[in-house]
Amino acid sequence: MEIKTEEIVRPPEKEIYEKLWAMEDYRKYSPGENAVSTFLSQAKPPLGAGVIDFGCGSGRAGLLLAFPPPAGANMDVTLLDFTSNCLDEDIPPILEAQSHTLRFVQADLTVPHLSVSAAYGFCVDVLEHIPENKIDTVINNCLMSAQHCFFQICIVPDSFGSTVGHDLHLTVKPFSWWLEKFQQRECVIHWSKENGPWVYFYVTAWVGAQSVSDIGMLNVGEETIKKYVTENITKGFMQVSPHETNDIELMVLGGGPTLNGFVEEIKEKREQGVKLITLNGSYNWAIEHGLTPSATVICDAREFDNRFVKPVVDGCKYLMCSQVHPSVLEGLPKDRTYLWHTSAEVLFEILKANYQVCYPIPGGSTVLLRAIPLLRMLGFTKFHLYGCDSCMLGDSHHAYEQKENDGVTILPLSVTGGRVFQCTAAQASQAQEFITMIQLLGDEIQLEVYGDGLLAHILKVGASLDDVKSGDDFTLS
Repeated sequence: MEIKTEEIVRPPEKEIYEKLWAMEDYRKYSPGENAVSTFLSQAKPPLGAGVIDFGCGSGRAGLLLAFPPPAGANMDVTLLDFTSNCLDEDIPPILEAQSHTLRFVQADLTVPHLSVSAAYGFCVDVLEHIPENKIDTVINNCLMSAQHCFFQICIVPDSFGSTVGHDLHLTVKPFSWWLEKFQQRECVIHWSKENGPWVYFYVTAWVGAQSVSDIGMLNVGEETIKKYVTENITKGFMQVSPHETNDIELMVLGGGPTLNGFVEEIKEKREQGVKLITLNGSYNWAIEHGLTPSATVICDAREFDNRFVKPVVDGCKYLMCSQVHPSVLEGLPKDRTYLWHTSAEVLFEILKANYQVCYPIPGGSTVLLRAIPLLRMLGFTKFHLYGCDSCMLGDSHHAYEQKENDGVTILPLSVTGGRVFQCTAAQASQAQEFITMIQLLGDEIQLEVYGDGLLAHILKVGASLDDVKSGDDFTLS
């Protein structure tokens, strides 16, 4: 009697892969080994940083990661797999000799709560091998064990499973399906790409640090926000999307009062070719000082923000949150204006209904705290922050007149080092969320904050969250 394929009982996954790793033909191909250079180009990990190779297989990729440059990255590597016979025969002696920088842990990714942790995760051609009902557990394990994770996922059926009589790719899904998995976890998607049979994601999960404000609705109600987003996304503007990591330096101008003390320095950097990003009203400040922004970012949903994009200037790109007041988008050039979205849950269904793929930006409650993750997704990692104070300077809350903020309540804020800053409630909140952002993205970005404001002080003294307490192919011109 002929046995039908569907009647064949599938043995435990571990048993299947132990059988596969005993076959020389199976271990000839090492997708992780081929993906190391892509991971290094996007993550740019510092020497000695820890990395977990999730589903390490033969171990050849992990060996490359442990090598000193230029062949590898000189990283502290943990190889992890659920089989005991996966490693190439020459790897165990190296593990014994180099145990200080290379080790193997036998563990099952489908079992919650791994006992390993590192700054970086490397997961190549693994997720497609996981049964769909266990995908969430595996992704959670990776994101909770490593702060920044690189994923390469095959999106086509396998060609080797017939050798053992069982399919090996158990979750074959398109790019959009995997993207949604990371978005559901409020990941910062630094980079993603679809290339033939593979999709790539380099992400940081918005978890592990203090929960940040992600309502995404500044100063107006939920229904109003939904109305604005619904209207704005039908106007034909482009969306931002992830770009490859680069070494381009950016100046980011906030509207804080110390901004006025750096006019000449900002002009000098601009003449040297440093790109200039303005936030809200610093756009007008820059133009008034003879500076053309490379790009400007607005997140706020209030109507008065429409003055922060006038006049429209040549060479500037307009990165507008989809929740802005519709009047903000009036007159902006379609070829230089890009929409981005907050990751507020109330917007999920609207975005899903209108876009096949989109990249919401998680973050804090101010434009600065959204702009940094946004710009990181666009490939930028080096930031000079001017006018990003998060405190008052005398009676001044901005470097320019902004009457909407006049008369707000001022609170004394005590921080490490004996300093007391005078802050509005919004500034105090931003300072706390700034620390959270640094905890989350510290390995991904280089920040220098200029001036003597609260945020510069936080970086200078390394203040913690507990230290901040209320007292009484995207290019830029």
